[in-house]
Amino acid sequence: MSKSPFYKVVVAASLALAVAGCKLPELVQRTPNRTTPAAFAGAPTDSLNTARTRWRQFFTDPNLVVLIDSALVRNQELNITTQELELARQEIRSRTGDYLPSVSLGARADMARPGRYTLQGATEEQIHIRDDRANPEPLTNYQLGAFASWEVDIWHKLRNARKSAATRYLASVEGRNFMVTNLVAEMANSYYELLALDNQLTIIRQNIEIQQNALRIVRQEKENARVTELAVKRFEAQVQNTISLQYKTQQRITETENHLNFLAGRYPQPIARDAQAFMGLVPPVVQAGTPAQLLQNRPDIRQAEQQLVAAKLDVQVARANFYPTLGISGGVGFEAFKPGLLFTSPQSMLYNLAGDLTAPLINRNGIKALYYSANAVQLQAVYNYERTVLNAYVEVANQLASINNLQKSYDAKLLEVQALNQSIRISNSLFKAVRAEYTEVLFTQRDALESKFDLTETKMQQLNASVNVYRALGGGWQ
Repeated sequence: MSKSPFYKVVVAASLALAVAGCKLPELVQRTPNRTTPAAFAGAPTDSLNTARTRWRQFFTDPNLVVLIDSALVRNQELNITTQELELARQEIRSRTGDYLPSVSLGARADMARPGRYTLQGATEEQIHIRDDRANPEPLTNYQLGAFASWEVDIWHKLRNARKSAATRYLASVEGRNFMVTNLVAEMANSYYELLALDNQLTIIRQNIEIQQNALRIVRQEKENARVTELAVKRFEAQVQNTISLQYKTQQRITETENHLNFLAGRYPQPIARDAQAFMGLVPPVVQAGTPAQLLQNRPDIRQAEQQLVAAKLDVQVARANFYPTLGISGGVGFEAFKPGLLFTSPQSMLYNLAGDLTAPLINRNGIKALYYSANAVQLQAVYNYERTVLNAYVEVANQLASINNLQKSYDAKLLEVQALNQSIRISNSLFKAVRAEYTEVLFTQRDALESKFDLTETKMQQLNASVNVYRALGGGWQ
C-alpha cells in the first residue's frame, strides 16, 4: 500500500529540519566523584551503622519521645515543607498532561453583518444582483464540536520534562527527610540542654547556701577582730554574684523551654523532665559503619543526587529545543446558520485536521542560552553533590573525635570537681584556724562552682555529640 503524499511531505520536512538543527553547541561535561575513604579516621571499620536505628530506639527518655512525637506532627516548618511536596506532586501531573493530547468540547454562537466594502460584503452584493440569493442579514452561525491538539513528543522532550519533575519531587521528599533528621536532633539537643541548666541551677543554689554560711563565719570573725570589713564585703559580693547567676540561669531555662515548645508546635508550657537523672545518663554507643553508607543513609546526599539527575534531564529537554516540533490539531462537530439545522447530517458536519512542523533555523540565540544555562545548573548540581558528600564525611569525623575527647575531658573534670570539693572543706577549716586567708576561701569556692558548671556542660556536650553523630550518619528520619 503506497503512502499518502501528505505523509511523504511530513517525513521529508522532518528530515530536512532535523539535519538543519543537528549541530549542537559543545558543552563542558563533568562526572561526579562518588568515591569515599574506606573508613572514618580513628574509627574501626564495621558494617554496623547506628543510622539504621529508628529514633524511638535511639532515644529512651519517655519525656523526650513525647516531645519529638509532638514536633513531627505539629511543627509548622515541617508542615510547610509537606505542602511543598504537594506542589511538587502536582507539577508531575502537569508535566504528564503536556505530552498527552488535549481534547476540549466547545459550543459557539455568533452573528455578523459584513460591511458593503469588505470582501465578503462585496461578494454578497454581487450574488444579490445576479440571482437574488444573498444570505440573510444579519447572518447567524452556530457551532458545536470536539477539538484536539497534540504535540508529538518525537525527541522525548516532554517526557524528560516529566521525569525531571518527578525526580525533583523525590529530591523534595529527601529534603523533608533531612529536615526531620535535623528536627529530631535539635529537639534532643535542646532537651539535654534544659536538663543541664536544671542541674546548674541546683549547683548554684547549693553554692549560695555554702557562700552564705561562709559569710556568717566571716562576720563572726570580724566581730572577734580577726578579719576586717573588707573580707566581709568580698564575701557579700560573691554571694550577690552567685544570686545574679541564678536569675540568668533561670532565664536560660525559660528560653530553652519555650524553644522546645516552639519546635513542638505549641504555646509555652512546662516541659516534663527528670533533671536529677541527668548526671547519670550514659551517651548511647554509636557505630559509624563505613563512609560509603552515607550515600544511602544521608537524606541530603540522596537529595543532591536526585537534583543532579533532574539537572541532566533538563539538559536533554533544552537540547530538544534545537530539533523540529510536530504539532497535530483537529476537530469534528456540527455547524449551521440555524439551530434547527445544526444536527443535519452530513450537510452540517465539519471536520478538520492539520499538522505543524517547525524548527529554529536562524535566530537560535535564545535556545542556546537556555541550553548553556541548563548545563551550568547541571555542573552546579555535580559540585553540590560532591560538596554534600564531603561535608557529611567531615561532620561524622568531627563528631566521632568529639565523643572520644569529651569522654576523656569528662573523666578529668570529674576528678577536678572532687578535688575542689575537698579544697572547700580544707580552706574553711584553715580559715577558722587562722591558717588561711579569706581570699583563698573565696577563690576555692569560685573554682569549685566553675568546675561543677564545666562538668555539667561536658555531660551535655557528650550527649549532644552522640545525637549529632547520629544525625550526621543519617539517622532520625526513619
